[in-house]
Amino acid sequence: MTDWFLLHKTSNRAEASIIQGMLEWNDIVVQILNKLDSSYLNFGELEIFVPNDQKERAKALLSSG
Repeated sequence: MTDWFLLHKTSNRAEASIIQGMLEWNDIVVQILNKLDSSYLNFGELEIFVPNDQKERAKALLSSG
């Protein structure tokens, strides 16, 4: 089993989707853990995870925009 690194947290679904797309476009595996409240979507966060062996590349891509 791959160990996962928490790359980013957001409460914005669009932001999470954009980050996921950018990472997948660059061949980085992504898992999103949805911790948003199902009734009140302004509570909670989406957590974006990448495998530990891809975290440096993912952090560089995220910081570059």
